[in-house]
Amino acid sequence: MHSAVLLIEFGSIILGLGLLGRFAARFRLSPIPLYLLAGLAFGEGGLLPLGASEEFVATGAEIGVILLLLMLGLEYTASDLVSNLKTHYPSGLVDCALNALPGAAVALLLGWGPVAAVVLAGVTWISSSGVIAKVLGDLGRVGNRETPVILSVLVLEDLAMAVYLPIVTALVAGVGLMAGSVTLAIALGAAGLVLFLALRYGRLISRVVSSDDPEKLLLVVLGLTILVAGVAQQLQVSAAVGAFLVGIALSGEVAEGAHTLLSPLRDLFAAVFFVFFGLHTDPSSIPPVLLPALALAVVTALTKIATGYWAARRAGISVKGRWRAGGALVARGEFSIVIAGLAVAAGIEPSLGPLATAYVLILVVLGPLTARYTEPVAMWWSGRREARRGTPEPAPRKTEAEAPVGD
Repeated sequence: MHSAVLLIEFGSIILGLGLLGRFAARFRLSPIPLYLLAGLAFGEGGLLPLGASEEFVATGAEIGVILLLLMLGLEYTASDLVSNLKTHYPSGLVDCALNALPGAAVALLLGWGPVAAVVLAGVTWISSSGVIAKVLGDLGRVGNRETPVILSVLVLEDLAMAVYLPIVTALVAGVGLMAGSVTLAIALGAAGLVLFLALRYGRLISRVVSSDDPEKLLLVVLGLTILVAGVAQQLQVSAAVGAFLVGIALSGEVAEGAHTLLSPLRDLFAAVFFVFFGLHTDPSSIPPVLLPALALAVVTALTKIATGYWAARRAGISVKGRWRAGGALVARGEFSIVIAGLAVAAGIEPSLGPLATAYVLILVVLGPLTARYTEPVAMWWSGRREARRGTPEPAPRKTEAEAPVGD
């Protein structure tokens, strides 16, 4: 009887997620806020709390985080990461300073303590690579001059995750300074070793994993990723970091084949992960933190716009392209929830989960809007200022790379 209830509940969850995904696609929205709302509806204090399938959903959520980071690693080669780090690290430092500090400051002002401050700093810092990539495609901006700048900022954030996640894992676990230092040293050593091996022996590693049979390739890559993630978690490094490093180590045709095969699995289990996070957030706990979440969303939307503008200006992009770069970076999503989930699982601060949920819901909806409208609004405002000063506005210069977006 219990297994029948489990199948009914889990089947209903998957069917519901599919319908929500179709609804979001029809209106060209990100499905993330809908998945979170579904979790809120069927979790603690929701409309119809689930019981039998909760443990199964929890396991699926862990796999979802692992696949999210694996697919992220598959997007980049080790040489890409090293090149971006050398060229664009100033933009990464500005990004961290402008967007992590507001989160830390709010946590401290609310009296949550230093551990919660480090967690909330990560929540406000990391943009959503998945949402931003989809928005750029929908707006036809993939070939624009500012797009490589946007991607560079995202790559640096993703690389920083390999250092940040072990720190957060150690902090929320309550380990001492010595144990935390050892954990961070292991994480940095592992990341450095993987980058070295991928640069030096990437083709050999990919050749060993490679297979002409899609079934064998899927099993080998998935099995290797979960195994490495488990070992990493046993070492208190973070399963997500282990999966990310596996993705970086694979390259060429193997990475492309694995990406194609694993994308449907990633989408399925990532959706389950968002639902699981929502299941553990009581809807009644959101209204008390809604005002801080809204204030934090407004502030960090502006700081992300400033980050993109500065990074694009440094790369010699035109004014319009700078505003587009800033507006595109606003969305937060999957990794903000991953970071908050670590603290929620450890019971660090009861209000942190609801605040993170509200924050992500606001910015995952606002992000596509700022990507579309930041540049025209900024140029309109600039034109009004010029008109007030009595200075004729110069005719806009149209570059070949910027032509697709209607300059």
